[in-house]
Formats: sequence, structure tokens, C-alpha cells
Amino acid sequence: MRVRTRVAPSPTGDPHVGTAYVALINYCFAKKHGGDFILRIEDTDRARSTAASEDVILRALRWLGLAWDEGPDIGGAHGPYRQSERLEIYAEHARRLLESGHAFRCFCTPARLDAMREEQRRASRPPAYDGRCAHLSPDEIAAHLAAGEASVVRLRVPHEGSVTIEDMLRGPIVFEWSTVDAQVLVKSDGWPTYHLANVVDDHLMEITHVMRGEEWISSAPKHLLLYRAFDWEMPKIAHLPLLRNADKSKLSKRKNPTSILFYERMGYLPEALANFLGLFSVPPVDGEEMMDLATMVSRFGTDHIALGGPVFDVKKLDWLNARYIREKLDVPQLMTRVRDWALNPAYLGAIAPLAHQRIERLSDLGPLLAFFFGGRIAVDAAELRAGKLDDTQLRQAFVIALALFDAVPDWNVANTQGAIRAVGDALGLKLRDAIRPFYIAITGSAQSVPLFDSMAILGRDLVRERTRVALDALGGATKNETEAWKNLIPKPTPHADARPSEAVPAGSSV
Repeated sequence: MRVRTRVAPSPTGDPHVGTAYVALINYCFAKKHGGDFILRIEDTDRARSTAASEDVILRALRWLGLAWDEGPDIGGAHGPYRQSERLEIYAEHARRLLESGHAFRCFCTPARLDAMREEQRRASRPPAYDGRCAHLSPDEIAAHLAAGEASVVRLRVPHEGSVTIEDMLRGPIVFEWSTVDAQVLVKSDGWPTYHLANVVDDHLMEITHVMRGEEWISSAPKHLLLYRAFDWEMPKIAHLPLLRNADKSKLSKRKNPTSILFYERMGYLPEALANFLGLFSVPPVDGEEMMDLATMVSRFGTDHIALGGPVFDVKKLDWLNARYIREKLDVPQLMTRVRDWALNPAYLGAIAPLAHQRIERLSDLGPLLAFFFGGRIAVDAAELRAGKLDDTQLRQAFVIALALFDAVPDWNVANTQGAIRAVGDALGLKLRDAIRPFYIAITGSAQSVPLFDSMAILGRDLVRERTRVALDALGGATKNETEAWKNLIPKPTPHADARPSEAVPAGSSV
């Protein structure tokens, strides 16, 4: 049996370092056993998936040095490799589940499900589907369909007994069937959920080993039911520990930048970042922690993966990156890397127009544009407070901006302007008063080149991190404050002097 592993990111945002960590483990396992590594795009989230996000994910993984044997950009014998291009396959398999009785149609309305969950909450019961539609007769189902009622397809789950999942890392994991929900497999619009598409794709793509994050442990019994329903053999499965912050909390952008693009923009070398992520599953030999990808493959073993949760220690990454710069690059190679990083024609060409009409001497370029070539900015809290906003308003502005930055679908000048406008609207501020603290946070000065153009050039990740640093300089925000202030975000309405595309999505998606 030829080993086949996969990574299956969703193109719903910037590529996460956790995706790179999972991809690296799957790559090393496959190559260690002479097998194939597959990349599949799970884009069934129609509201959030974008082609731009897919492109960035592919570029980021390639930047790290990973290559796949089959995928949406190179093809292969088991395609298509985008789930949005496999809808007929899922529809056929859903039909088979309904005909065999392993799934059922559910006609419960959102209002009815909300009422059910509220009742369960009041009774201190875990939220789960109550089975109302599980026993509808064929005639009742036909009547609902004839009436044009919307329906979903749900997995039929046993009510009694238990099931054991054999995990490659954790050993046997026992689940009581009473704790497993009747999962939706097909949504009312006909699109599959993750669970159906994942199982069908893994089988048809002949995946032999599924190594994914531990947040999917609770899904394992549902997936096992589907494999049994289709009379398929389930791949071997391993649930990887999640990356953690230093305090052992789940790695999140509230405490650490999580996007691969941030680390690229900060000037980390891809081989250093890959090496750093590899240390979570590949042990050093004789204390030497520097290793290339080929070495990681040769040393890889699942017995080296600790379940305690690897800590994403940025200081360790800094140390390792410094070693790569000093020990692996000579001066000409360093110059090439610097040119590729920020002194290339594309980047300089975007910046130059902003400075063209604002300098008297070429030497003015340094202080005016230095913030384009740095990472985090040491923010002066006193300078932030020198404007018209008090500390609470400043913290509110940064919290609201962070939420809006995450929700912006396309990071461009119009949408960055829309985000800052929305901050002003949320706090009842004039635009010039709302803008000032962001000039300081993002450019380091209350007066600089145009803010929105600068934000677009710097990119979402670096802008987000500089905003977070400014918020921390003022004491940060508690979880309760963050949730309350995010609720101040207004519904998106275009301004009279702005194109409709400048309005920033807000509300429930934030």
C-alpha cells in the first residue's frame, strides 16, 4: 500500500502557521515512507472562500519549501482538488446515504432549531439535534418536499453504546454515541458540509493516513459512521496537538501573529521558519537544531510528536533565524535575500509614488519611508494621547479596527479607508480624529505619507500587528471590553463621498 497524506486548507483568510505545521508533518510522513503528499482546497464555505486566499495559501506553502504531488495547481489522477468542483460527487454519495437509511432529511426551520437550543440551554443540557425528523415516513418526506420546504441531510447516529477510535498518537479514544450529534451533511443549498466532503474526498483520493489538528477529535466518530455506511476502510488517523502560546493557550492572533505572511513580511527566512516548525515533530541530534527539509524527512517519526502542545516561542524563532542569516548566508546571498524581501522593483515601485511629491532631497526618503522596511513599531503612548481621544476611546478604536481588519475581504486602499471610516462611525468621531492614532500606530508619526495607501502596501498582517502593539501600549483590552466594543461596529452603509465598495463588512461576521 502506497502511503498518501494530505493537507486541506480552507481559503477563507490568510494562511495560518498552524496550517504550515500540519502540512509539514503530513509532508514528512509521506516522504519518509516513499509516498505522496496531496494538497486539497476545502472551499465549501461559499460566503468566505476566495480565489485570492487560495492563491496566497499556495504561495505561502511553496515559500516554506513544501511541494505537493497532486493539487489544484498541478492536477493529478484523483482530481478535481477543489471541493467546489466536486459537488456532483457529494450529491451522489448523499443520495446513497439517504437510500440506505444512514442519513435522513431534516425540515426543521432555523427558528425551530434556535428554540430547541434555547430550551436545552435552560435545562443545562448540551446542544444537540433532538431527532424530530429522524423518523419521518416516506409519505411525510414527500409532502414536505412537495410543499417546497427547505431541508438538510443529517447523519443518523446510534443512541446507545459506544465506539472506539484508534488514534496513532493517543491510542484508543472511546466515545459514547449519546454524545455524538446528528451532524448536518448537506446544507439546504445543496452544498456539503466539511464532514461529508472530507470523508468522500479522503476515500476517493486514496488517503491512507489522516493527520489533522486535535480540534477534530470529536468529529472522528461521525466520520467512522460514514466510512461504515459506505462500506469503506477508514484511514489511519492521528490528531496533532495544537500550537500554543507561551501561556499554553491556543495560538491566536490576539497574542501572537498567526499568518505565514506576517513572518515573511518581518524578514524571517523560509528555511528558518520551516526548521522551527519541524522541531515540534523532529528531534535534534547531538543538540543541533538546525536542519533542512531533507533532514527533517529522514529523522521524522510520529513517536517524536509530544501531545502536550508545542509552544510557538518567537524568541526561539528569532534565535534560529539569526543563525541561518549568519551561518548559511554569505554577504552576496544576504544581499539577494534583502532585495527579494523589500528592495525589489515591485515593492519600491508601490512606495515611490507616495514619496515623490513629499521630499526635497533623496536623503529625505530614509526617515519618511523607514516604517515600510520595519516590523513592529515602538509606539509612544504619550504621542497617542496627544490627540483628541482619551484612553478609552483610543483603546476602543484599536479594538474595533482589529475586528474590521479581519473582516475586510480584499485588502486594498478603498477597504482600508472604509475600515477606518467605520471606526470613526462606531465612536461618533470625525474622520481626521479617528485617523490620527492610526498614523502613529502604523507609520510611527502623526504626519507621514498617505495612511490608506501605506496600509495597503504593508499588508493586513503587519498593520494588524502594529495596531495590536499600539493597543498594548495603552494597557490592552479585556475580553469583556473587546466583545462589548466590537458590538459598536455599525452596519455597513456607503458614505456620500465614497464608492459602495469602500464600505467594510461588519456585524455578525466580525
